[in-house]
Amino acid sequence: MLGRFITFAVIVVAGSVGLVGFADRPSVGAPAAKPANQGNFTTQKRGQSSWSSSAPAGGSHSGEARLTRAPDSHFYADVEVEGRPVRMMVDSGASMIALTRRDAEAVGIDVDRLPVGGMAQTAGGQVPMRMTMLGSVEVDGIEVRGVQAAVIDADMGVSLLGQSFLAKLGTVNVEGDTMTLR
Repeated sequence: MLGRFITFAVIVVAGSVGLVGFADRPSVGAPAAKPANQGNFTTQKRGQSSWSSSAPAGGSHSGEARLTRAPDSHFYADVEVEGRPVRMMVDSGASMIALTRRDAEAVGIDVDRLPVGGMAQTAGGQVPMRMTMLGSVEVDGIEVRGVQAAVIDADMGVSLLGQSFLAKLGTVNVEGDTMTLR
């Protein structure tokens, strides 16, 4: 299953939204100049990096969440989407939250009623990318309301916690094997 995920990359073929399943690649179709409300991810020193946003929070949030690096080198978060639990991989390279169909249906989204916002290219071929707005996304008490997401009709293995959530936080900091969200 991990092998399928590692080869997974979502690229928008139609529509204005770009998603990429790897944190170190820029989103396809991303503007050359960073919009004023986008944050910056910078390396501070060996083993430490941080991402901070100059954007005002798009919803209410408070507190701090600490995530520990998993054995596969990724950071995972237990996220509440619309009040229901979803395990997600944190992916700062994904322009928005990307939900698996299974996770979307588990939180009460009628996937077949969502508008198709483009096609995503996956290892298994092209699949529809359905757009939605999530009312509430929360990680350890940090809640953001009104978060854009895409539901991907592919077996990507795990949903992605992308920039539509992360950019609304004050800071995302990685130091060693700990990621801190504020």
